[in-house]
Amino acid sequence: MHNELPYTRIMIKISGEFLKGDQQLGISSEAAREVALRLKSIHDLDIQVAVVVGGGNIFRGLSASQQGFDRATADYMGMLATVMNALALQDALEKIEVDTRVQSALSMNQVAEPFIRRRAMRHMDKGRLVIIAAGTGNPFVSTDTGAALHALELHCQVLVKATKVDGIFEADPFENPQARQFSTLRFQDALTMPEVKVLDKAALTLCMENNLPLRIVNFYNQQAVLDAVSGKEAGTLVSNDVVTEIIK
Repeated sequence: MHNELPYTRIMIKISGEFLKGDQQLGISSEAAREVALRLKSIHDLDIQVAVVVGGGNIFRGLSASQQGFDRATADYMGMLATVMNALALQDALEKIEVDTRVQSALSMNQVAEPFIRRRAMRHMDKGRLVIIAAGTGNPFVSTDTGAALHALELHCQVLVKATKVDGIFEADPFENPQARQFSTLRFQDALTMPEVKVLDKAALTLCMENNLPLRIVNFYNQQAVLDAVSGKEAGTLVSNDVVTEIIK
């Protein structure tokens, strides 16, 4: 199976929102299990998997800074939220027998390994799923950008952004049900379209300049997720090597 797939090592960016379930905020063990099962289905394809998880279900640094917190302080608080999510996800994964390691860009040795690039790659070579928490360890940087940066560091062949919609649309599909979905999108077009908000501009630029393809896929659609990591048409593919096209 390993040699039949186009990707042997991938990075998946997961919003913290997936871990709250039906709750307003926080972490639901049931939701964490659902996320873990999705990740296990990918891992079972013999694909090496790294995950960056956000912290929006607990604390959003940017939102807090707009309410009066110092931006750097708020961002560090957001990083701590991602560590909590990473530990919850590790617990859920290991309960379904997926060997997992959490690495943190902030030093907290009692609960997570420090992020060490070569160690993370070694874990994946040994079949372990690696969760990277605390973004890049720096304020003023989103977890999206952290996911793109870590994907490049770890030689991942694609960055998969797990969302609640089927891909990138020409308008917000929740506000405009008639909005059409892009099947493929050039990075240059994605950067110039104000309606493309699925990934921040810094992350898009990092992917574009380093020729790292990006897949936007509905994480609730398990078959779409499996198709995306298997190189089949699913969600929206953003790349330097495609022409921007809308699904007819």
